[in-house]
Amino acid sequence: MKNKRRKKINNVRYSKLLILTSLFLFGVMIVRLVQLSTSTEIDGVNLKKLADKRTTTTTALTAKRGVIYDSRGEALAQNVASYKLIAYLSSKRTTKESDPQHVVDKEKTADALAPILEMDRNEILNFLNKDLYQTEFGTKGKNLNELKKTQIEELGLPGLTFVENYKRYYPKGNFLSYTLGYAKGKEITDKDGKEKEVIEGEMGLEKYYDKILAGQDGYVTYQKDLKGYKIANTNEIRHEAIEGKDIYLTIDSSIQFYVEQALESAKEKYGYEWFTIIIADAHNGKILAISQAPSFDPNKKDIENYLNVTTSYPYEPGSTMKTFTYMAAMENGVYNGNETYKSGVYVTSDDTEIGDWNRNGWGIITFDRGYALSSNVGIINLINRHMSAGMLRQYYKKLGFGSKTGISLPNEAKGDISFRYETEIYNAGFGQGITVTPLQMIQAITPLTNDGMLLKPYIVEKIVDPSTNEVIMEGEREEIEKVASSETVKKIQELMDVTVNGEGNTGVGYRIESGELIGKTGTAQIADTKNGGYLTGAEDIISSFTGIYPKSDPKILIYAAVSRPSGGNQGIAHEAVKSIINNLSKYYDEENGTTSSSVKEYSLPTFINSDLEGAINKLNQNGITKQTVLGSGSKIIGQYPNKGIKISTEDTIYLITNDPNIKIPNLTGMSSKEASSILKILGLKVKLNGSGYVVSQSIAPDTGIVKDTEITLELAPKFSS
Repeated sequence: MKNKRRKKINNVRYSKLLILTSLFLFGVMIVRLVQLSTSTEIDGVNLKKLADKRTTTTTALTAKRGVIYDSRGEALAQNVASYKLIAYLSSKRTTKESDPQHVVDKEKTADALAPILEMDRNEILNFLNKDLYQTEFGTKGKNLNELKKTQIEELGLPGLTFVENYKRYYPKGNFLSYTLGYAKGKEITDKDGKEKEVIEGEMGLEKYYDKILAGQDGYVTYQKDLKGYKIANTNEIRHEAIEGKDIYLTIDSSIQFYVEQALESAKEKYGYEWFTIIIADAHNGKILAISQAPSFDPNKKDIENYLNVTTSYPYEPGSTMKTFTYMAAMENGVYNGNETYKSGVYVTSDDTEIGDWNRNGWGIITFDRGYALSSNVGIINLINRHMSAGMLRQYYKKLGFGSKTGISLPNEAKGDISFRYETEIYNAGFGQGITVTPLQMIQAITPLTNDGMLLKPYIVEKIVDPSTNEVIMEGEREEIEKVASSETVKKIQELMDVTVNGEGNTGVGYRIESGELIGKTGTAQIADTKNGGYLTGAEDIISSFTGIYPKSDPKILIYAAVSRPSGGNQGIAHEAVKSIINNLSKYYDEENGTTSSSVKEYSLPTFINSDLEGAINKLNQNGITKQTVLGSGSKIIGQYPNKGIKISTEDTIYLITNDPNIKIPNLTGMSSKEASSILKILGLKVKLNGSGYVVSQSIAPDTGIVKDTEITLELAPKFSS
């Protein structure tokens, strides 16, 4: 009995303990529930943010980078679609055996992809044999163009797909490359920890205007279900992307082409360290062409020298500075062109001998004659008799030397016009011991075609919002200061005329048949940076020229400078400049011609990625019936001319399709620019012999295209000289 009673008492105790424990735990749960419902943060975790992360998603809306155009609306830098190849390896993706969604036969896939991706099949197999859900194919599997994408799709292999993105593309290759610079894709991690690719400018205009071109990304935030899909009838927060602005340059692509063609021809025939040429509109400071060689292709980034000679490399200019020394004397009222001096050699007060390039001299000559003969001794006598260091330095500064021009290009240099002692002053007067940039030289000669007014050079015509077509910035003629009288301008032009067109003078190598080119030559020794003084080799010079064309009605200003011409041959610069002027004379004659009233103009849209049939219909509707289609594909992957170019109903448009078996077209009769552009779109290298229009081609029409094959085009002028 006692045992039963004791057992009963113990059971009651256990029951009470269980009830009390349950009540305690229930109370704790109630307290915790109240805490969770009334607190925004528990144990250092923000509950709202945690919930948002589990129920909402944010997707970036990428802004499209703006296009850079030339003065006529031809694209020089633009975004094009590119593709990254993805291979799904996991068999779990396949739900129907008859419709596989993963790579089934890896050997077959590797064999088929190898020639298209230009990879070794074993390298591809290494990617396909990874124990992953999906794989990529390294750098060779990225940035694929439309043609390669189509070739892979036509293989019909399961498990392959593409991720579309954009890359920066330069349709004209190394055309204007140092000015355009380049932009390239970069992988970054955003504030939410997601990786994305952005295009960022790293050089030239792409760098200078990076923020304006890039625009501003937007985003959309929305509620999602367990599968990641947007929940219907729920609110979303959307901030639209702000598209990058389009930039139109002052560059005239025809003139730029003449310049680049001349530089390339000089390289092939003679050779040099570097060669730069700038052409500006004589009356407003617009840069019409600006180039340096050797160049590079922004698509390939095959850059040997990142320095832009035209803006960022100050050097001693030599005798082209004599023009500005003479101007300084005239503006200070101390110049008499008939005053004489003894040429040959001048001995300074410290017994330093400074001589003319002809150390025997030309006897007793006038200062006017000294300019045409580029006499150093003439400059010394002019300074010693009538000028001072302060007078010369002040005038150089008025012309912009020693200061940046402020052009829209990065890393512009100021140069150095420091000089103090007697020999330094004399040297500065004929362009040694001081440094300038080619762009400063162009700026300094603008007064000679603007009645003495110094103009600021500029390269951006306008910046346009592509969404609204609103012009948000417009370049215009900018007057800096009147630095010369009409009398000074007229006198300097006369001296430049005699220098080029007079008998036996230093500029005779630049003389053209019409006599319309005038200018001043320069030959500077290159400084010996290791040992001091100057290098003495025959090639250790910079040969330069400042010119005006045509003298009777100035249209352009030109500055050319070549460093270390092969064999010290200054004829390299002569030939290049005269070739450009010859082309310009015909170009301006063509521009002044009249167009028949029956001929209409049409501003081309982009047809890239469009269906061929639809593009042809649109062209026909607008009267553009001269169409040449290359390939038998159904989709357009390239066109010439490009978007924004105005063509007439008499012009031909070339449409390149996504046919992997395109043949080389017949190029006879095309301009070198036209033929080169088409061949580059087709993936061929181009070599030009001569200038003008195609008269023959090294590879016959209808020959199959092999990528990177070089085709030589023989050119001849369209007009007789």
